[in-house]
Amino acid sequence: MNLILLGPPGAGKGTQALELSQILKIPHISTGEIFRDNIRKNTELGKTADIYITKGELVPDEITTQIVKARLAQPDCQKGFILDGFPRTIPQAEALERILGASGRKIDWIINIVVDEDTIVERLSNRKVCPACNETYHMKFNPAENNRCRNCGTQLVEREDDRPEVIRHRIASYHKKTEPLIDFYRHRGKLLNVRSENSIPESLQNTLYALGLKGI
Repeated sequence: MNLILLGPPGAGKGTQALELSQILKIPHISTGEIFRDNIRKNTELGKTADIYITKGELVPDEITTQIVKARLAQPDCQKGFILDGFPRTIPQAEALERILGASGRKIDWIINIVVDEDTIVERLSNRKVCPACNETYHMKFNPAENNRCRNCGTQLVEREDDRPEVIRHRIASYHKKTEPLIDFYRHRGKLLNVRSENSIPESLQNTLYALGLKGI
């Protein structure tokens, strides 16, 4: 099964994608995590991406598309995948169709995670991550003792793009550039809307139900 997860920043795409990846046994591909990994390693790609990410802007289409194309060519993607963070624009979506079409593949479903803006701000402004192992914590719903990672003991940090002013800029950027994708995929008959104001387990069950996998 080839899936795309759509939704504004803070909608829970990454968390749901990780859970779905384990359930469906297909890889979770996060363009955001690919960029952050390159930023940590100070690669040329990371330096370029950091210019946009720290301002809450989207990395240019041509850069993101080439990264996704290379990842989808890997052997573990041939039986299915979950895309998180791509596509974000209609040109990216059209490029993805060409990439998959060249190997006789297509997207099966697009999960559009729906969540209100107040919930997004609360989620992201209280989020912290481990810079060593990338484990994510929420200071209200999933706090870490003494602000240290439970896995490796590293001091947790706030992501640059989780600062309140950047969050609002990211949401505005999403509405401007990404929401047209909803209509793009609705016209293709592949869009599934899933509410995500509740807990992650409840939201995941909503997604499984929408995919016809409620018994899993």
